Amino acid sequence: MSEEPPPALVWAREPRAPRRQSLSIDRIVSVAVGIADADGLEALSMRRLATDLGSGTTSLYRHVAGRDELLDLMVDAVRGEHPAQPPTGDWRADLGGVAHLMRADLLRHPWLGSALMSRLALGPNSLRRVDFALAAAGSLTSDASLAITLIRSLHHYVLGAVSDQLAEQDAQRRTGLTEEQWRRSVGPYVRDIVKSGVYPHFSRSVIEAEDLDADRQFEFGLDCLLAGIATQVTASR
Repeated sequence: MSEEPPPALVWAREPRAPRRQSLSIDRIVSVAVGIADADGLEALSMRRLATDLGSGTTSLYRHVAGRDELLDLMVDAVRGEHPAQPPTGDWRADLGGVAHLMRADLLRHPWLGSALMSRLALGPNSLRRVDFALAAAGSLTSDASLAITLIRSLHHYVLGAVSDQLAEQDAQRRTGLTEEQWRRSVGPYVRDIVKSGVYPHFSRSVIEAEDLDADRQFEFGLDCLLAGIATQVTASR
């Protein structure tokens, strides 16, 4: 008994000719992105989307096969909002640009990180991003395996850094405390830890370390990563 073939990716299907006065894919995706931006992916359902569009749920399925396909379209749409600049020929500047553009996408659309981690992004905008990044890495190394590994490392760094920043913002929303208010609330406990002398290295960091904002932390980590990439590629030659 033969198995049913998997459904074709949305990118591989011929687009349907729109009916007069029917919903458009662009409008569906735009409203879906708005829901996810405002309330998170958990709030996005085909029923909620149909309600916000003033349409019937059945009408949506004439355009998208389901929520997973809708997410594929959403990911590609937001990755096309701000295309990458033309390559400079300087691999470090170009890969830095890739990282900054990805970070901006993730901060603008907090749901995007989890969506990227749960699916292959194969839409045209995503593929243009990947192609640009690989071209930048290709000016550093001719080894295709090493180039894609470098790009994955860069993506992992950006996803992790932005995830930390978004988690802090989410904590502020949940608690209703600003960062300064939170610091004051935990201050007495931290002072007791420092006085105890049990954790000397932690205590020293509390007393002496400069508290970098999210932008400066990101830049420092990115500089370290790019410097490490240069060293690693040089050593592998």
